[in-house]
Amino acid sequence: MAGLAESGSNPDVDLLYDINGLAKDAPGWFDRVMEFVGEYGLLLAIVLLVVWCWWTVRRRGDEDAASSVAALVWAPLAAGIAVLVNVPIRGFVERPRPFLDHQGLEVLVSGKTDYSFVSDHATIVMAMAVGLFVAHRKFGLVALVLAVFGGFIRVYMGVHYPTDVVGGFALGTAVALLLSPVAMALLTPVVRAVERSARVGWLVRARGRGGVEGEGAVIPGARREQASERDLAA
Repeated sequence: MAGLAESGSNPDVDLLYDINGLAKDAPGWFDRVMEFVGEYGLLLAIVLLVVWCWWTVRRRGDEDAASSVAALVWAPLAAGIAVLVNVPIRGFVERPRPFLDHQGLEVLVSGKTDYSFVSDHATIVMAMAVGLFVAHRKFGLVALVLAVFGGFIRVYMGVHYPTDVVGGFALGTAVALLLSPVAMALLTPVVRAVERSARVGWLVRARGRGGVEGEGAVIPGARREQASERDLAA
C-alpha cells in the first residue's frame, strides 16, 4: 500500500487507497451503514424521489403534466438501457475488481466476481438522476447529489476504482440525455392517452385538476367574458 502511494505512478489507484482508507479508520457500525447505503439505500432514495416527483406533478395538474410524467417514466427506462449498454463494455474492457489486483483494501462487500469497469451502480443512479433532472429541476438536483455521493461510496467500499465510477456517470448521463428526445417522442403520446382514460387517468393528473373536461371544468376566458357582460349591463 505504502509503495503504491509513494510511487505516484497511478493516480487512480492512489485515490482508491485514499478513499478506501477512510473505511479502515471508521468504526465497524459506520462501515455497515455505508455498505447498506452504497448497495441499496441511495438507489432506493432516488426511486422514492421519482415517485415523490410523480405525486407532486399529478396533484398539481398542470397542462404539461403528461410530458412531465413521460419524462419520469423515462428515468428508470434510461437506467435499464444504460445497464444493457454497459454489458458489452464490461466484456470488452475486462477490468478486474480492485481488491483482486491490490492488497490492503478494506472490502465492505464480498462476493463481487464480475468486472469492475463500468460501475453498474454509478450508471444506474446517474441515469435516473439525469432523467429526473430533465423532468423536474429541483428533484433532479437532489438526485444528482445523491448519485455523486453513491459513486464515492462505491470507492469507499473497495469494490470500484474512481474511474469505474466516472465512467458510469458518463454512460448514465449520455444514455439519459442523448436518447431523451426519442424517448419523449414515443412516451408522451402514450401518457396523453393514459391521461384521457377514465379509469387510469389519475396516474397522470389528479381528478378535478388542470381543467379536465366534465363537472367543475373551467373554460379559459369564460369568467372574464361574464364579468365584462355584467359591466356592460351596469
